[in-house]
Amino acid sequence: MTTPPRILAIAGSDSSGGAGIQADIKTIAMLGGYAMTAITAITAQNTTGVQGVELLPVAFVEKQIDSCLSDIGADAIKIGMLGSPEIAHAVAERLAGFDGHVVFDPVMVSTSGAVLASEETIAAFAALMKRATLATPNLPELTALTGMSCDTPDEIAAAAHHLAAEHGCAVLAKGGHANGERVVDRLVYTSGDFASFDDARIETRHTHGTGCTLASAIATLLGHGQPLDHAIRLARRFVIEALHKAPGFGAGSGPLGHQAVRGGS
Repeated sequence: MTTPPRILAIAGSDSSGGAGIQADIKTIAMLGGYAMTAITAITAQNTTGVQGVELLPVAFVEKQIDSCLSDIGADAIKIGMLGSPEIAHAVAERLAGFDGHVVFDPVMVSTSGAVLASEETIAAFAALMKRATLATPNLPELTALTGMSCDTPDEIAAAAHHLAAEHGCAVLAKGGHANGERVVDRLVYTSGDFASFDDARIETRHTHGTGCTLASAIATLLGHGQPLDHAIRLARRFVIEALHKAPGFGAGSGPLGHQAVRGGS
């Protein structure tokens, strides 16, 4: 039996199961990984919005990370919602000696529109990007991280190149917020090399947790030993399949159909 890659997800909990830690665990398991968690915040939310957020104490977030890494260890780490600059800095410090892949999804706003990161927290993301293998901002997040306009393909590419050069990590600029019938994600390496991933836009309201799912899928596939560009390609296929198989739950932005997708490396 093949040993599964060990994936640690550091993120907030979504009580409705569509995003955050719950989406991470589902994705990691469906892609043949072993999921561990360090929960940064507990949320009360559903498909219509976020009704409440309670941050966990910084020391307890650190303890969860230490418990996982000191015993089971990890081949890759996915970072999502952090909730405060103190937690962001603490996570960065805990990962200083980690030599595996780190995929950082700089979560700022939920799919329903709830703000999940303050300006101070966003500023603290720099320490994590310097440790990350890959950062996966959507276009509003890319604009917030760089202060650069991301309205055209050239502007998006310039902002992604700037972020990659500034922090020394590859950047996947996700194009879901752009207009058009195609969704183009642009990968920029620290070397300046780039790749594009292009698929038809899927018209659906069931998109809750797409960013969490993509980042967790990439981390899991990197843990399997896939090169970065192929990990992204396979992860995007997982998300697309999960979008097509969404169960249709909720009155708002519904969850993906993780449970209906079978796949691995």
